[in-house]
Amino acid sequence: MSKECTEQEKWELIGKIKVSPIKYKTLKTIKTEYLMPSEIAKYSGLRITQVSNALRDLKQRDLVVCINEEAKKGRLYHNTELGLEILEMIEKNTSD
Repeated sequence: MSKECTEQEKWELIGKIKVSPIKYKTLKTIKTEYLMPSEIAKYSGLRITQVSNALRDLKQRDLVVCINEEAKKGRLYHNTELGLEILEMIEKNTSD
């Protein structure tokens, strides 16, 4: 989904994130930071395997990007503009 998303596609992404607390927590933990999976796990309270699976899915949906893909250790993840937009839409439409 590297092209511009339609409004409908954005709502579909929101639905996929909202049904998965792990994906939501991963996106929310990253926010505007550059974090390694181990840091995301530490800050979010999730297990590293949960974070790794969530990152793989979020990356496929163009919501996060690994900025140093070639690194074997210390990979850093960051939310894309789309990821930040989806996170903002979720937070705006969630009444906690």
